[in-house]
Order: sequence, then C-alpha cells, then structure tokens
Amino acid sequence: MLGTRSPADPGLKEWLAQSGGGVRSGTFAEAAVHGEMIVLAAKGDSADAVIELAGVPHFGHKLVIDAMNPLDFSHGFPPGLLNGVGESLGERVQRKLPEAKVVKCFNTVPHLLMVDPSLVNGVAELLICGDDAGAKERVGALVRTLGWSGVIDLGGIKEAYWQEAMVPLWVRVAAAKQNFAIAFTVANGPPPPS
Repeated sequence: MLGTRSPADPGLKEWLAQSGGGVRSGTFAEAAVHGEMIVLAAKGDSADAVIELAGVPHFGHKLVIDAMNPLDFSHGFPPGLLNGVGESLGERVQRKLPEAKVVKCFNTVPHLLMVDPSLVNGVAELLICGDDAGAKERVGALVRTLGWSGVIDLGGIKEAYWQEAMVPLWVRVAAAKQNFAIAFTVANGPPPPS
C-alpha cells in the first residue's frame, strides 16, 4: 500500500492501475497500519509531518526502512544537509519511533535504481545501518531480492549521518556525469599481505 496525503489523486490512481500487482493507495495512517514492513520515502524536511500523519502507534514494533535524506535546497542546487554535523534524520526517526526497528537503506541511490538496478559496472551493495541485527538481516534479504548484490552494514543507527552526508556528494557526482542513474560502489583491491 502506498501512503499519501492525496490517495484519491486521479494521476496516482492511473499510475497504480498501470503498475498492476494489486497495489493500492491510502492515507499515511492506513499504510502504516497495513504494512508489516514500512518504507519511509518522503522528502527529509517533511519526515516528522509524515510520521505524525501516519500515527506513531501504527508503527509499533515493525521494521521501518528509512530511505529519506535531510537535503537543504535553500541556497539552490546542489543541496547541502539540513542537520548539523553529526545529527542524522535516521536517528531522529528512531527517536520518534522508539519501538520500531529502523534501518537506514536506499537513501544513497535514486528511485530509478532501487529495484532491478542496471549498472554498467555490475551490481553494487547498498549501505545500511540500524540498531536491530534481525531487522538488518531482513533488509539485506529484501535488497538481494530487488537485484542488489547485498549490503554493507555500517553499524548502529548513529551511522546514518554518514550515509546521509554522502548524498550531497552523490548529487554533485551525478550532475557532473549528467546521469542521475548512478550508485556508489566499493572497489576491492588485493588483500593485504599476511
């Protein structure tokens, strides 16, 4: 279920009809109640409002994938970060949803590549972080079913700052390459000598 402020929007209804698969739209609260796994994919500066509209109790002990970025476009393009150094949106989401198992993931790739990524240099791993090991394992399994080679686990949710801090750089690289269907990857060299 797709949660939105405007579930009856004709354009959204048309898109859902074309996408098939029985996907439907509802309010943020209806989507939060419906979902066993919830993906927060709103603009970073509206994250608090979306969570409030969904209703904090509706998140309960569910797995919440935070795919948002706190981007600041107040000085134009390219963006900076809304938060100060060391403050992350991922941590703020976890504080707002203390019972939920928040995992930061998908925030370092564009929507064009989230499912069935077609990368010229092969399939990359996605960065994740979160405080619940079981939730991160579930996200890792989901990521692989969507076509990614796996995940790189950065640690607890406090590491969300570093994932988010990569995004303004990602935007600059994408603009320089004139291609927003890009993803960062880790290129492994030879192992160190023993």
